[in-house]
Amino acid sequence: MTDNQVYLASVGTALPGDPVGNAELARVLGANEEWIEVFIGTRTRHFARDLTTGEVRWSLADLCAQAAERAVEESGVDLADIEFVVLGTATPDTLMPATVNNVVDRLGIDQVPTFQLQSGCAGAVQALSLGRTLIASGEYRTGLVIGGDVCSKHLDLNRDLSKAAPSDLVNYVLFGDGAGAAVLTDEPRGEQVAVKQVLNRFTGLGRKPGQVIEWFGLADRFDDRQALTEDYKAIEEQVPVMAVEILWELLGELDWDAEELDYLLPPQLSGRMTRKITEQLDVPTATEISCVAETGNNGNALPFLQIERLLEKMSAGQKALAVAIESSKWIKAGFALERI
Repeated sequence: MTDNQVYLASVGTALPGDPVGNAELARVLGANEEWIEVFIGTRTRHFARDLTTGEVRWSLADLCAQAAERAVEESGVDLADIEFVVLGTATPDTLMPATVNNVVDRLGIDQVPTFQLQSGCAGAVQALSLGRTLIASGEYRTGLVIGGDVCSKHLDLNRDLSKAAPSDLVNYVLFGDGAGAAVLTDEPRGEQVAVKQVLNRFTGLGRKPGQVIEWFGLADRFDDRQALTEDYKAIEEQVPVMAVEILWELLGELDWDAEELDYLLPPQLSGRMTRKITEQLDVPTATEISCVAETGNNGNALPFLQIERLLEKMSAGQKALAVAIESSKWIKAGFALERI
C-alpha cells in the first residue's frame, strides 16, 4: 500500500423477522397509532423477539454473524483473509464474554485480534474509524467491521402503557433491532469504494446526557428505574445543529464543496426527525439515503443499512457523506465515501 488509502469492499446487513407496522405495535402497546405515525414518523421496524410471547428469537450475536457472513460473501475475499474484527454496539448480549468474540466464533475465525466498542449511534462509525486506522497503518490488509443493536431487550412488554407519558412511550416506538457489517481492504476489491475520511469526536464535556441505558446487577435489578430514558426534547434541539456542524467540518477536511456531493446519509433517529435534519443540512444537489422509516432506529446497524442502499445507486466518481450523532453523551461522527 503506497497511499494509505482504505477501501470498502462490501456490506452485509441482517434484520430480524418480518417488519412490524404501526397498527400492530399500537395494539400491543395500547398506544395511539396516529400518534406513532405523526410524532415519530416511522412506519415499520424489526424486533428480535416476538411481541406476543416475549420470546427472544435472535441474539445480537446471531444478527451480527448473519450480517458479517453476507459482507464476506459479497467482498471477493476469503474468510481466512480477515485479519481483525471490530464490533460497535450499545446492547451487547452479555458483559462477558464480549459479543464480538461470540460472533467471531460463529464465523469460524481464529487467531485474530478482536475489539468491541461500547457506544450508541456513533459506535458503527467508531468501528469504521478503528478498522480504517488499522489497515492504514500497514500492519493489516483486510478487516471486518460490524455494528448492531438489539434494543428491544430493554422494553417491558408486560407494562401497561395506556397512561404513559410521551417521553416514556417514545422509547417503545422509536427503536428496532438489526446489524450490519463491512469488509475493509488496503486495495480496491468488491465494491471498490474509497473511505476518504472518518470523523469521531466526543463533544459532551459538561453536558447532560440525552440518553441513558441502565445496567442492572444482582444488587440493584429490582430498583424502580427505567432501563432506558431519553431526553427527546434535548435531542430534537441539539441533533440538527450538530449535524450541520459535522457536515461542514467533514467538507472542510476533505476540501469538498457541498455541490460536489452526490449522496447524503443523514442521522437516522426517526422518520420525522430525519426529515427535519435533512432540511437543515440543506444540500439540495445530493440524493438523500435514509432507511429509518422502514427499519426503525436500530442503532449501530443504521450506517451499514444506509451504505447498502447507497451502493445500489453509486456510480464511479460519485461522492457520499454520512453524518451520525450519539446523543447519550454527545458524540459527533461521520464519514465520506467515493467510488473509484
